[in-house]
Amino acid sequence: MLKYHGEVNPVMSRKSTAAFLITTGYLVAACGGGGSAQTPPPPPPPPPPLSTGPADCMGGLADDFDCSGINLRSRVPVADMGDASGGNDIWGWVDPQSGNEYALVGLQNGTAFVDVTDPEGPVIVGRLPTNSVASTWRDIKVYQDHAYIVADAAGAHGLQVFDLARLRGAAPGQTFAADAVYNGFTNSHNIAINESTGYLYAVGTNTCNEGLHIVDIRLPQNPMMAGCYGEEDIHDAQCVSYQGPDNDYAGREICFNSASANTATHVPIGTHVVGIVDVTDKLAPVTISERDYPQAGFAHQGWLTEDHQFFLLGDEADETSFGVPTRTHIFDVTDLDAPIYVSAYQAATAAIDHNLYVLGNRVYQANYSTGLRILEFQDLSMSQIQEVAFFDTYPADDATSFEGMWSVYPYLPSGNIIANDRTNGLFVLTVMPQ
Repeated sequence: MLKYHGEVNPVMSRKSTAAFLITTGYLVAACGGGGSAQTPPPPPPPPPPLSTGPADCMGGLADDFDCSGINLRSRVPVADMGDASGGNDIWGWVDPQSGNEYALVGLQNGTAFVDVTDPEGPVIVGRLPTNSVASTWRDIKVYQDHAYIVADAAGAHGLQVFDLARLRGAAPGQTFAADAVYNGFTNSHNIAINESTGYLYAVGTNTCNEGLHIVDIRLPQNPMMAGCYGEEDIHDAQCVSYQGPDNDYAGREICFNSASANTATHVPIGTHVVGIVDVTDKLAPVTISERDYPQAGFAHQGWLTEDHQFFLLGDEADETSFGVPTRTHIFDVTDLDAPIYVSAYQAATAAIDHNLYVLGNRVYQANYSTGLRILEFQDLSMSQIQEVAFFDTYPADDATSFEGMWSVYPYLPSGNIIANDRTNGLFVLTVMPQ
């Protein structure tokens, strides 16, 4: 598979070089002398470890990693954070007293806390072990300087609450315990937090028909169940205090769900949709609308533009189900009662898209085998969106698979980007000025 660089690259990529060496090696072996049986050659040595940086992106490469417009500041291998099995989600936190920046890194066996204030000298402050057993799926969000952590397919894990102020001044290498655990559900696939109201929304739990399990976290270490919404099987959500163009819902608390329908009120049951739900009354949430889209495989995760006018969705299964390139689905949600499907931006890659976040007019995407992709948009109603930079955290291949980058966090005040690759660990990256 040819690698897409987004620009003409005079330097052969690491993946292309590896493929060339493997191919030529095979041809030499195939054309060698025959006759009697020969002792097979010894196996090749293992590949050298990947660079941990720093490395500027020059000529399409930053040491081992294909890139365009993004520099590698550092990489922290998964094993260094205490889990050789692999990583998953990531979020960020800024200490309001010191201004230090931290990466909260999801691992299969827990959560690592890494001080990335010096992007070229990250410090692993410590880790919070899982509350049950190891899991491929862990999700982390922050409210009032507390981390909230869930896991899926991990038994009775519940919701861990950890006071991030405990990282302040802590010696490196600590093993922490949670400050509280909420047991209103056992498993949860993801969580969303509306920081302006102090409510947490757990989705994909063993409760609420896998919809929204609503938790009041205004007292951060005393979570209390506040409500339940089960009309959708929700994989991920973004819940906001609505400030968009639809005056009918001004100031209401609205969740935008990447989901499938549990009822036939708007679409057939099982249809993958962007669901829009009014959760202002936690005891009686109301479905506003559900919008389907063509060639839906699995509505995975999405994010609003900052003006709340558009919603961008990643579908985790359309590449494998329909043989399409990496796609970003654009929805016009100007009218919450009647959202419009605009189009799908198609990249020049075949990687599966996973998590995306919006900052300004840019979309920061974690696209598994092709790593971080940054898109820039203008008028989304006219589908004006294009890739402007990338950093491939998974040099092994560009296959349509679930290997590579899981998620990205672009909201640190420094402008540095933190991202978590399932195999290759935590990356601290900086976008080059244009």
